[in-house]
Amino acid sequence: MLQTPDSTMTELLKYTQAHAGAASIKLAEFIPVYFENTDPDELQDRGAATLFAIATAHWRLLEAPRPPNTAKVRVFNPTLAEDGFVSEHTVVQIVHDDMPFLVDSVTMAINRSGRTAHWIVHPLMAVQRDDASRVLKAGSATTVHGDGIRVESLILVECDRILNDADRQALATELGQVLGDVRAVVNDWAPMLARLSKLRTESSLSAPSNVNRQEGIDFLQWLEDKHFTFLGARDYDLVRDGEVINLVARADSGLGILRGTVQTPVSQLPADAMELLHSDQLVLVTKAMTRATVHRPAWLDYIAVKRFDANGEIVGESRFLGLYTSTAYAASVREIPQVRERVAQVMRNAGVVPDSHTAKSLQAILDVYPRDELFQIDAATLDDHATSILRLQERQRTRVLLRRDPFGRFTSAQVFVPRDRYNTELRVKIGQELMAELDGQSLEFTPMLTDSPLARIHYLVRAREQAPHMPDWRGLEARIAKLAERWDDDCTLALLHMLGEGQGLALAHRFANAFPTAYREVFSGASGAEDAQILASLSAESALAVKLYRPLDADEGMLRLKIYNTSKVALSDSLPVLERMGARVLDEHPYRVGNGASEPALWIHDMGLMLPAETDFGVIRSRFEALFVQAWKGEVENDDLNKLLLRTTLDARDITVLRAYTRYFKQIGLPFSQAYIEAALNHNAQIAQEISALFAARFDPHFKGDRDAERQRRRERIEALLGNVSSLDDDRILRQFYASVVATLRTNAWQTDVNGTLKPYLSFKFDPRTLPGVPEPKPLYEIWVYSPRVEGVHLRGGKVARGGLRWSDRREDFRTEILGLVKAQQVKNTVIVPVGSKGGFVVKNPPPAADREANLAEGVACYKTFLSGLLDITDNMVNGEVVPPKQVVRHDADDPYLVVAADKGTASFSDIANGVSTDYGFWLGDAFASGGSVGYDHKKMGITARGAWESVKRHFRALGINTQTTRFTVAGIGDMSGDVFGNGMLLSQHIALVAAFDHRHIFIDPTPDVATSYAERARLFALPRSSWDDYDKTLISAGGGVYSRHAKSIQLSPQACAALGLTKSDFAPLDLLRAILQAPVDLLYNGGIGTYVKATFESHAQVGDKASDAFRVNGNELRCKVLAEGGNLGCTQNGRIEYAQHGGRIYTDAIDNSAGVDCSDHEVNIKILLDRVVEAGDLTLKQRNDVLASMTDEVAELVLADNYYQSQALDVATHRPAYVLRGQQNLMQWLESKGRLNRAIEFLPSDEEVARRRANNQGLTAPEGAVVMAYAKMSVFDELVASNLPDDPYFNRSLQAYFPKLLNEKFDQAVANHPLKREIIATFVANTVVNRTGATFVNFIATEASATAADVVRAYTLAREIFDLEPLWDQIDDLDHHVGSALQLDLLSRLTAIAQRASRWILRVRLQNTDMPTLIQRYQPGARELRANLDKWLRPDALADWSAATQRLTDAGVAHDLAQDLSALDFIFPVLDLVDLSLSTTIALEQAAQTYFAVDAELGLTAWRNEINRLPTDTLWQTQARGSARDDVYSIAAQITLGLLTRGDTMEAWRNHHDMPIQRLRSLRNTINTQAADLAPVSVALRELRNLA
Repeated sequence: MLQTPDSTMTELLKYTQAHAGAASIKLAEFIPVYFENTDPDELQDRGAATLFAIATAHWRLLEAPRPPNTAKVRVFNPTLAEDGFVSEHTVVQIVHDDMPFLVDSVTMAINRSGRTAHWIVHPLMAVQRDDASRVLKAGSATTVHGDGIRVESLILVECDRILNDADRQALATELGQVLGDVRAVVNDWAPMLARLSKLRTESSLSAPSNVNRQEGIDFLQWLEDKHFTFLGARDYDLVRDGEVINLVARADSGLGILRGTVQTPVSQLPADAMELLHSDQLVLVTKAMTRATVHRPAWLDYIAVKRFDANGEIVGESRFLGLYTSTAYAASVREIPQVRERVAQVMRNAGVVPDSHTAKSLQAILDVYPRDELFQIDAATLDDHATSILRLQERQRTRVLLRRDPFGRFTSAQVFVPRDRYNTELRVKIGQELMAELDGQSLEFTPMLTDSPLARIHYLVRAREQAPHMPDWRGLEARIAKLAERWDDDCTLALLHMLGEGQGLALAHRFANAFPTAYREVFSGASGAEDAQILASLSAESALAVKLYRPLDADEGMLRLKIYNTSKVALSDSLPVLERMGARVLDEHPYRVGNGASEPALWIHDMGLMLPAETDFGVIRSRFEALFVQAWKGEVENDDLNKLLLRTTLDARDITVLRAYTRYFKQIGLPFSQAYIEAALNHNAQIAQEISALFAARFDPHFKGDRDAERQRRRERIEALLGNVSSLDDDRILRQFYASVVATLRTNAWQTDVNGTLKPYLSFKFDPRTLPGVPEPKPLYEIWVYSPRVEGVHLRGGKVARGGLRWSDRREDFRTEILGLVKAQQVKNTVIVPVGSKGGFVVKNPPPAADREANLAEGVACYKTFLSGLLDITDNMVNGEVVPPKQVVRHDADDPYLVVAADKGTASFSDIANGVSTDYGFWLGDAFASGGSVGYDHKKMGITARGAWESVKRHFRALGINTQTTRFTVAGIGDMSGDVFGNGMLLSQHIALVAAFDHRHIFIDPTPDVATSYAERARLFALPRSSWDDYDKTLISAGGGVYSRHAKSIQLSPQACAALGLTKSDFAPLDLLRAILQAPVDLLYNGGIGTYVKATFESHAQVGDKASDAFRVNGNELRCKVLAEGGNLGCTQNGRIEYAQHGGRIYTDAIDNSAGVDCSDHEVNIKILLDRVVEAGDLTLKQRNDVLASMTDEVAELVLADNYYQSQALDVATHRPAYVLRGQQNLMQWLESKGRLNRAIEFLPSDEEVARRRANNQGLTAPEGAVVMAYAKMSVFDELVASNLPDDPYFNRSLQAYFPKLLNEKFDQAVANHPLKREIIATFVANTVVNRTGATFVNFIATEASATAADVVRAYTLAREIFDLEPLWDQIDDLDHHVGSALQLDLLSRLTAIAQRASRWILRVRLQNTDMPTLIQRYQPGARELRANLDKWLRPDALADWSAATQRLTDAGVAHDLAQDLSALDFIFPVLDLVDLSLSTTIALEQAAQTYFAVDAELGLTAWRNEINRLPTDTLWQTQARGSARDDVYSIAAQITLGLLTRGDTMEAWRNHHDMPIQRLRSLRNTINTQAADLAPVSVALRELRNLA
């Protein structure tokens, strides 16, 4: 006996004594007995307080008066207020006289109500009560005895919580009735046995006995002998009414549960029962139609005993209800009366030999025959069934054995199936078949599995009304046999039929047993075979397949989709894809297919879909399946455009084309969200269909028929449909699609790979200038590349264009970033042959940022896709002929030039790009992308940084500082591992780098030792992937350090604060970055990525670099003296202008870092040249590479020369900003008039702003001047390419000058025949002229002389050669750091003025019809002769002026010879007229020159020229008038000289003859010399001079 642990009981007793009050003595005796046999764990879980309350509540129920043979039942949810405890369960407490069956019956009742009993306490109490039934004493029933004491049963049950009062009351009522049944059964037990005994005696005497009757009597004796639990009894009389026999209950005969009112007083015997009535069977055994409420929850067994009168006639029936005891079921069939006789009869009828195998088998069958059946079955039926079962040993098969209850209330069915096929699924299915065939209302089953190969399931099918007499037994058995057939056999047969024996058996072995039960319940073996084939096709590379199908019984729009996968598919993953395709998911059933946990499982997900009712399954099936698979794999993006599949006939590719346009619209800033655009297309699906059809009509290479007519038809259809669109937004969106398709020039949408599969990306070539909504400036061409993996754009300013491809991180607006870059590239590319282009791409699905290798791999893959998209729709060159791309319909002219370069994120990708080029067989080969492993490595050359350093040196030269010899302070953006920053910080050993930052660290070195820090920077530069954190901290000066940008705060030392000009010392990292940008250093050097400076009036959003928003500064906040932009877009243009206007020295990023693109252009053009030599067989590829490498240094010199002269030209312009402002304004106005410039986009001042600056004696800043100069170069280039100048053999020297000397020496013919010869010449000449003469030179002279740019360039070239200006320019360049910058710039301006005057003179006399060498040969010798004899031929006054001018230059630091040559130019200029005079008069140049100088001195022409120079040039007319007046002075002097030489007059004679006019001129000059400059007196003087001529 279980005992309550002492500790728990002790605690409970203490609690009882403390809280029971007056009842403590009674309760102290009651409570230990109450919990005596309770599970100790239950007691410990509840605690003393709760146990006390539970027992006390039951004690109160026990104390309540209770008459004998009644029950006290309480069903309640305990509360603290009433019961002293609470419980999550409902509590049942019962007090009842002790008797059998109580606990079982109570538990049965609770379970029958659908509730579970969680805890049962059942103590038996010896209770002594007084006359009023009050409890006097209660103790253990095992120890307390005596008079007046009776044993009472207390039952406590905790069951599932019942919330409703009525439900609790209903349970209490039910329990009361059950307890009444128990009392009736117990109280009537003896009377029922007595009745049975009496009946047995009467039956033995009533009639002649036979075997069956005696067996019946023995059976009754056997029942009485503890083989039956009697629960109820009643007698019935047999009443005949003709052919009808009724059983009429005797009202007072009921015992046990049949005591009381008869529910069915009269019942008619059915026909089957009539046969039993007349049989010799004394006892009839069957099942009642009710379950027992007492003892066991089983169907009641029904024992009917016939009653006879004295004549042996049946007069009635004594009926007993009860349950067989366990001993009855365990008894041998040979010992049970009636049963033993039937068994013996079966054995006799079988005719088997005793003790034979068959006899033993038959006996075994009978031994295990369902016992309830043996009690009820008749001998014939038993014989038939037993024989059938025996035969199953010979032929194992499915068998069904039926027996109908004589009263028709149920049918007993024994079903035999192969044991290995028996499972719950089969059992349930068989039960369903039996229920259907036998009109079943309820079903019970008892399976039996032994070592027999067959399993037996015994079913008891209770009929709704009457069990059928003649069910279709054979059909039923056939159906059950079909159910029992193995599903895997069906699957195997289907696979063999579909695939043949070899492949079919292989798949059957793998899959026939792999499908789960749940799958088999829904799908047939044939369906499994189909699915097995699909599952077998799955692999790691192709892990998904789908099948859309329509069940036979499906309603409209109701379809199902099977998803096959190598892993389980989360509903949260598949649901969005399907919903975005327009399907509503109703249900999902996943099935794991696999043999055991060790085998990799495959999965089938069967999903119910609701599609629009009008959906045509046959039309959408294949497209739906394909789109889902592509969307799942990420080959198609998952958005609402996929809904077009159901609304149109578009397939996944068609929808992807539309999606590609929507993504492009986002980049050009169409003011609608992606979702809104998608909705517009779905709302107007017919128009979307037509737009797609128009796209196909334009670009499908397989189109048959009249393409133009089809395009026109589609356009008319679209325009008609657009007229019916009511929404203005929808109309705008749809028209954007329409116009974009029309503006598309090429696409790769129909291109396939080597396997014939459509390419997984799309590319489109646009004409942006006809495409609405494209922001200014609009490039000439644009290529858009789209895929779910990558998006990219390539903008080109012209057919021959180049620029880098950037790996952008600005997914939302990367085209805006690229547009800004291409604007800078246009400016930057003015030094190279191609015009500007720029490309960029974004990785749409990057791996985690922490996985650098995976990120790089994905970036490379996306980069290659982007390049492929570009090359797919670019023409090729084969043997000099243009070859269009395959499967591409072109709507533009030949366009084979496509060159790319490295940029942010793609610095090491050149070899990758050239590999793609090689794969495509592109004509440029590895010239496609410069800087690869066979090419010029920009980082190794340091070319970009060296170019930027040319700008740095020039800025500091203007400040009087030589960066290569003088220490200067620097703050930087970048780190030493970078190309531009790392190389830049090693270009001077006098750099004092006080601060720098990159995306990881902040470096501060307040007072660096320049030599030590230089060496450490060099070490870091050589260290792969170094960072500032690798800097040797011991080498940092006092107060410095390296800090993480992720730190919460940074505490600066006093030294660091002093170096950065700070007053506080505690900074957040971002605030410290801002402080570094504002540091009072000599140079702020940007070698990083980002935009760090803007204008005050600009917002951070306008800048477009979110990463730098937190620390970006305004231009007027910078405290550095110089800002150099080695990196792109370091400042906004407005930020540069603001900084320059506040005294800072800055150009632009396009000026500073143009060396990189210049070097790449040289590389590309050299490779194009050498590849032709290789193709001709004059070089091997290895030799080509060696030649390329050998020219590295010379290429760098050629490139850096451009950087030197570009910055020089800008400084010349800003040296006299107000002076050149008029020419700059005229140039801008002219460019605008030609549609070549938009001042607002380029942030150039308006005419009103120019007027304001002129009034304030201000001009353009250097950043503005850089833009003007770039546009000037582009304009000159375009005009030169359009002219015949590049074809002039004279300018071949420009072609030669572009290339290194080695190429000119060894491959002169290849140089002369370069495919880009004209472009190279035009580029070189445009750069040379503009760099030397300034941005306004060509435009000014061309406008003034009504000449073309080519005319001006020719004139300039003649002037440069005739006067030997180039050597002078070179000597002035050599004055760097020898003279002041201002003087040097003055000298350069003087040379430009001479070139301008000479060019104007040449254009005036229109010498362009004579070839250049002839003209040079005509004038150059004379100019040189004049210079050589100038000191001899000049008049004394002029000689003195020359000497004074020379001395002034010499005093300023200019070498004497150069000073003399420069100051001589004013005196040499007339040589152009003098040569003509000499040649026309056959007079020696000496005489002509001396005569000319005499005339000049006599008339004071130099003074008049000075006077003319005073004239205003506020307008173009004024400028032209001044120029004409100056030319007239020279022309008149030449005419007078010609007259003198022709007539042979002496100077004295001529002077005497013209004395009066000469005096008037002198008087007039003296007069106007004291007045304001005025053209009127000058015009009078010119008239007087002409009279002298």
